[in-house]
Amino acid sequence: MPNNKLPSSLTNKSILNHPSSQSKRSMVKSLGAVSLMSLVDPIVKAGAWAAGSDAPEKTDVKVSFIALTDCSSVVMASHLGLDKKYGVKIIPTKEASWAAIRDKLVNGENDLSHILYGLIYGLQMGVGGQQKDMSLLMTLNNNGQAITLSKALFQKGVTDGEKLKTLIDKEKREYTFAQTFPTGTHAMWLYYWLAHYGINPFKDVKVITVPPPQMVANMRSGNMDGYCVGEPWNARAIVDGVGFTATTTQAIWKDHPEKVLGATADFVKKNPNTCRAVVSAILEASKYIDSSTKNKNETAEVVSVPSFVNTDVNVIRDRMLGRYSNGIGKTWDDADPMRFYNDGAVNFPYLSDGIWFMTQHKRWGLIKEDPDYLAIAKKVNNIQIYKDAATATKTSIPKSEMRSSKFFDDKVWNGQNPKAYAESFKIKV
Repeated sequence: MPNNKLPSSLTNKSILNHPSSQSKRSMVKSLGAVSLMSLVDPIVKAGAWAAGSDAPEKTDVKVSFIALTDCSSVVMASHLGLDKKYGVKIIPTKEASWAAIRDKLVNGENDLSHILYGLIYGLQMGVGGQQKDMSLLMTLNNNGQAITLSKALFQKGVTDGEKLKTLIDKEKREYTFAQTFPTGTHAMWLYYWLAHYGINPFKDVKVITVPPPQMVANMRSGNMDGYCVGEPWNARAIVDGVGFTATTTQAIWKDHPEKVLGATADFVKKNPNTCRAVVSAILEASKYIDSSTKNKNETAEVVSVPSFVNTDVNVIRDRMLGRYSNGIGKTWDDADPMRFYNDGAVNFPYLSDGIWFMTQHKRWGLIKEDPDYLAIAKKVNNIQIYKDAATATKTSIPKSEMRSSKFFDDKVWNGQNPKAYAESFKIKV
């Protein structure tokens, strides 16, 4: 019987220990690690992306943002080094306007962005820019925007929407209001609020688009009567004595979705591990910000500098902590201030949120026909990547991909029958 036993000089051990086989040994170990990764529990695996087959495809990631308080989780993910934990380097990239955000995201100059929820859906529908398939990876914050009216209106007796309607009916002139992007969140909050008080935003007043950091200067120069924007530019108007807060957006829709982390669908398809890593880092930053007053104070300090929001830290801090003054005598601690985490309730990309923006785009004639609301929301909101990141960061995942909300006009939105909902408003285009 032939002897199949290898000579001792040719055993596996001796081969792998031979100097000429060092690279082979490394390769074997690497292959073993990769194969084992496929068997590891997802929670453990999530923390080892950089070491295995789930390594980020791109490690230096440019994430664009606008100078607004709600860019904080993107900034803090980089500032605290949470991105390195997941094998990426987030490079916060400041842009001057939402149009610049849109263009540089679509052309690939930036990889991901802090971006308006409605801007993502506008691009998907070919409104507010050339049609581009988009991906919404997570919601960055709830609440924390406001509608500011000019001190000139206050001197005419205007303190709220009802009195604004009375003045517009009484004193005929061109009233001008600003939002930050035609399909964006601020436009939708402004239109919803005006229409509730019987003011048609497309017939009774003029609406213009102004970048967030330029709102206060434009009001100071008398270019507009009011605007809707994110913080700190509502608080800044009060400090500068040019405006007052007529309402907060959380008073219109408690815990409404606001900015999101967005990318083109092409980028996500090519770089899913990178996207998962960035979402994970931002989730951890979101949790950090919301976990204590101390952390919110620190965050306000970090984002106040010129390279980020570029305004006085106190203007950012007070409303981040829920300490509100409307500038005409009322102060309060808001029960629903800007939130970044809330154990993941903030961040989950609910399908019903995406559908709501499409109903408002239809309401205001930005899209002409009712789309397949649910199918588009499922295409845009990348729930799987979010769930992977939530698992990695031990963030709670809601049981349903839909949620129910009650607005200040007592209308209930739950994601059901969007066509009927869009048609249900008395004032629409």
